Amino acid sequence: MAFAGLHRLLLPVADRLPLLPEQQRLALAAALELGDTPVHGRFLLSVAVLGLLSEAARDRPVLVCVDDVHRLDGPSLEALAFAARRLGAGRMVVAIATGEGCEDGDGALAGVERLRLEGLGADAIAAVLADRSPVPIGDSTRSALVAAACGNPLAAVELADSLTPGQLVGAEPLPQPLPPGGELWASYARRISALPEPTRRLLLIIAVEEDMDTATLVLAAEQAQIPLSALDAAEACRLVRADADRIAFRHPLVRSASYYGAGLGERRAAHLLLAGVFDAGRQPLRRAWHRAVTAVRPDPELADELAQAATTARTGSGYAASAVLFERSADLTPDPPVRADRLGEAARDAWLAGQPVRSRRLLDRVRELGTDSGGRGRAESLGGEITLRSGIAVHAHETLLDAAHRLLPGHRTRALHAFVQAGEASCLAGDHSRYFATAARVAALRGPEERAEARIAFDYLAGKSAMFQGHYAQGRDHLERVLSDAERLNEPVQLIWGASAGLLLGDDVRSHALASRAVGLARRAGAVSVIPQAIEILSYSEFWTGRQPLVAANALEGVRLAEATGQENCASHHFAALALIAAVRGDAATCRAHARESARVAEAHDLGLPAALGAWALAFLELASGRAAEAASRLTSLAGAGPGRGHRAVRLLSAPHFVEAAVGVGNHNRARAALSAYQRWAEATGRDGPRALAARCRGLLSAPEEAEEHFTEALRLHRGGYRDFEQARTELLFAQLLRRRRRPRLAREHLHGALDTFERLDVGVWAERARAELRATGESVRAALPTALDELSPQQLRIARLVAEGATNREAATQLFLSPRTVDHHLRNVFSRLGIRSRVELARLLG
Repeated sequence: MAFAGLHRLLLPVADRLPLLPEQQRLALAAALELGDTPVHGRFLLSVAVLGLLSEAARDRPVLVCVDDVHRLDGPSLEALAFAARRLGAGRMVVAIATGEGCEDGDGALAGVERLRLEGLGADAIAAVLADRSPVPIGDSTRSALVAAACGNPLAAVELADSLTPGQLVGAEPLPQPLPPGGELWASYARRISALPEPTRRLLLIIAVEEDMDTATLVLAAEQAQIPLSALDAAEACRLVRADADRIAFRHPLVRSASYYGAGLGERRAAHLLLAGVFDAGRQPLRRAWHRAVTAVRPDPELADELAQAATTARTGSGYAASAVLFERSADLTPDPPVRADRLGEAARDAWLAGQPVRSRRLLDRVRELGTDSGGRGRAESLGGEITLRSGIAVHAHETLLDAAHRLLPGHRTRALHAFVQAGEASCLAGDHSRYFATAARVAALRGPEERAEARIAFDYLAGKSAMFQGHYAQGRDHLERVLSDAERLNEPVQLIWGASAGLLLGDDVRSHALASRAVGLARRAGAVSVIPQAIEILSYSEFWTGRQPLVAANALEGVRLAEATGQENCASHHFAALALIAAVRGDAATCRAHARESARVAEAHDLGLPAALGAWALAFLELASGRAAEAASRLTSLAGAGPGRGHRAVRLLSAPHFVEAAVGVGNHNRARAALSAYQRWAEATGRDGPRALAARCRGLLSAPEEAEEHFTEALRLHRGGYRDFEQARTELLFAQLLRRRRRPRLAREHLHGALDTFERLDVGVWAERARAELRATGESVRAALPTALDELSPQQLRIARLVAEGATNREAATQLFLSPRTVDHHLRNVFSRLGIRSRVELARLLG
């Protein structure tokens, strides 16, 4: 009806009509009351509409909002577009929206500024979900809802409303496809119900298979005796998209509407149809799954088939998929002990997939079945591991020890893993007495001929125990074997052991290589919970090898993944690493904030290792700021701290900083005592990096005439040690000595080298100290130059690092749990901000 749109729109401001000039008032009144075009044409009417809206905007701002503008009658659309084109910088905004693919009538909207609205980003959808959900949403559930919403906030909210509380928190698996409910779902269901019956049947066949390829659909259509051309109607309605080799719904809700819009019998028939289409030899997982969906009672044969498919899925689809398959296999298993075993496997895989709430629920089901000692041991081993990452460390130690003894008679490999984890729990607590007792107990189990998978566990426990007791040569021999064995293995957890051994040996390069492999393997396997554990070691190895710009980016990712997977203790480690890197940069506020967060968890869970690392970071901040007395006091307190507050490894590795601080306040006796243990360790490892720091400490403690020889030796060793930051600090300390001995030329040589390194590593506080020393030698100093990497956000830096290491955009997206389009967007900004044009240039810049 002509002018019906204007009538509905302008009715709230019709009281302003008397304010218009008479001709405009009469024209607009006739249009609104009678639907008549004024005598002087539509131009006068359009001017009247603009005038009325302008009058309404005199007293207060006005928003004119019209949705689905393509549905308006023609005269109303023309008048509205006239007003929109003539808006000035006043107090009125006209916002008109048209649906995707809809053309404006006769080009009426030509000249109106356009903005194509994309879907909301993942963070925004997650924020909507968090705001609307009555319970905290689990990470895996949130990711699934964000993906299913496709940027539509209404879809996200309606999907969340259709889930149970257990599904929301991640304790229960999500139905596939996601359940029905809501306005959008109903709208898609109505569109599907209007399609021809053969088209609806084909859509249902596509809906029951999560990833339908064209070849499978052709076979299924032939078996169902449906012509493939029946799909044309669904394509014409923009419900599905057919590519060269894939058939996909344009929105996940279309799949849900197609699946749940059909009857139970129809759905069951579609699953059985696809079970017959999939080949048992080449596609066992999909075949078994479709058969399992239709099962209504225990079926031992099908349960076995699902368990085998779950084992295969671990190396293909990932742990999230295998956890679902193992749980369904358990549901179909009549024998209680076998059912408990399969539930236990489902719980472990759920934990690895980063679903701790669901893993705990599955463990509760195992315990309810009252399993034998071995089954109880497997369940308690996993429970202890979860506590190790999220609870009180000493409690985890006791649980894991008990589990290891239960497992020992029939599951030796798993028992050894539980013993190592028990040792890690006591190590995390800083309770070294418990660690020594655990290592001694395990050593008694060692046989003369052990396989590499067992040998690495024996050597790892024995090596760390010896190191913590000061038996450095003995510890070195064990840990060297750990490194060698780890380099031949491909299990992320064992690679983490090897990387940790590398740090204790001062072999930062091999430690970095093993930690990087562990991160990569865990990403590819979908072992989400292992990734932040591997990043712990990766961050410290990158710190020691002088990759300072990457440490913060890695640790931030570690915090995000640790918190998302319920590993609060692991997050505490990453906060300590962030505190340490902030201390190196002299960023006092950030260092203290991260140290406080690390200490909060450490204190609540009795975690001596992260507590000690945080204290070390605060001490180094004092040292960086020139407050030697405060640094020495903090490190002295750290040396005397017991379980839950300190750690022997941190006390050992921080010794060079303590020596520097103690010398600064004239406490040479304490400095010599700290150096004694450190020097014995450094010489036992044989690595140039630690030996260089020991030589530097000797230089600090020696008389001026002897110190130069020690500093020269330290710099010689640094050149083979890959510790650029500490080498630059050695040059700075040496230059200070040379300046005091009135040798400014040689001092300047070392100071220029130190300054270049400090600027490259973006550690401004140390660069400024080098500049101050240069000025003290009588040389004018250039101003600080901005670092290109300062321009990048942490997310951009993570993406840049992966791309520089050779990852494609899609690979980087997979590793960071982003979309390829998001990675592409960030990478364009990285190139722009860094002023580069290729991946080769990026690799050179970050190499």
